Amino acid sequence: MIALVEASSYFQIASLAAMADAGLLPQADEYVLVLANGSQLPELTTPLDEAPGFAELAARFDRVVDLAALVSPRRPAQFNPREDELLIFERLLRNAWGLGDERVTLVVESIQVNPARALARIFFDATLWVHSDGLMSYGPTRNKLQVPLAQRLAGTIHVDLVPGLEPQLLAEQQPPRQVLPGTALKVVFAQLAESSELQLPQGAALLLGQYLGSLGLVDAEEELELHEQMLLAAKDRGLNTILFKAHPSASATSAARLRARALDLQLDFHLLDTDHLAETVILAAQPQLVISCFSTALVTAKYVLDTPVHAVGTAKMLQLLAPYENSNRIPLSIIHGLFVQDLPVPARAGNIDMLSNLLAAVSYCMQSKQLPQLRQTAEQFLSEHYGVYSAHFKRRRITKLELPPSWAHLPVRRSVPAKVRGASRHALRRGSRGLDRMSKVLSRLAK
Repeated sequence: MIALVEASSYFQIASLAAMADAGLLPQADEYVLVLANGSQLPELTTPLDEAPGFAELAARFDRVVDLAALVSPRRPAQFNPREDELLIFERLLRNAWGLGDERVTLVVESIQVNPARALARIFFDATLWVHSDGLMSYGPTRNKLQVPLAQRLAGTIHVDLVPGLEPQLLAEQQPPRQVLPGTALKVVFAQLAESSELQLPQGAALLLGQYLGSLGLVDAEEELELHEQMLLAAKDRGLNTILFKAHPSASATSAARLRARALDLQLDFHLLDTDHLAETVILAAQPQLVISCFSTALVTAKYVLDTPVHAVGTAKMLQLLAPYENSNRIPLSIIHGLFVQDLPVPARAGNIDMLSNLLAAVSYCMQSKQLPQLRQTAEQFLSEHYGVYSAHFKRRRITKLELPPSWAHLPVRRSVPAKVRGASRHALRRGSRGLDRMSKVLSRLAK
């Protein structure tokens, strides 16, 4: 038995290494790490196998193969074989990766989209495990899972980033869930930090940039304004040394403009030009505060690395994010609920777990057809707490789903039925022809 373990980001590789150390990966005779770089701009980012510390993480696996190199110039997310090509691609992958005729188990992410879905279709009889490392795993499944895939689903493995919070990913399938404790992930981060040899100012404020322009949420000026808010948040807390880790896809121009703004505020600004994970930087620099919008690193910093955090701009992003089903909504709601509205994590919430109830209501509003069992929870939460948590919901959405409170519903536009519209157009045409005939008659009489 060979386990193909697919990863699309450096953070995923670190999480999978921790899962391997904890014995959470399915039993197999050989473990093959499949790299499927998920970067939107792979030409501008460091390849996964060239990231610092990769060799140390990859040592947990028997071999490493690169799907991105195999399907180039297409990106892994564009890898979508036709039905009549599946057998051809199975032969190709078995030959290229040295799989022979061995049975295969797949450990993939985001099973509902490519390349994970493509691999599951190619290896049509493979048992499926889904791993998740980020905050999106706490949200509902984006697309309905096809029956042939759902029948092969053996379980999920997720990192306990928000202690005690249950994922909604694939909840409609009710899969067995394996949980990786945050302490196990911290061990991997510590190993990476120890070998990083990073020399950074200690006790600074660490700002984590996000490439929100790629989501279509903000333009370059608005994104710069968001980063400036992070600078001001650090200055307001008496932190004058700034470490800024830009998003890998961000332009050098935006970082230069932010540096100029930091100098105007008399801040000691350091741009971190490194491919190390944010968590590695946190352990190496020991910042007094980590500031971002809705980066997953805020949660790992707080609950895995025990570092204070501050979130900026989440309320605005909740309103700008569209459509409502956008998978980034759950990470946003988690960050806003935890670090702006000060909700406790479920593991420490006691009898009233407000965060879980909030996310259940948001998840139902996002995917009501796939999660009908959450309607009662959503109705109860909204009827009791809509006023406090209205930022997480759109009035148009609760109007469409007929959820409480009724006073928040938008006025319903009564559209004219199609038959009535057709009859009206027919009457207008007949009236127009009648006027034409009358005009001709009057013209003849006048002559």
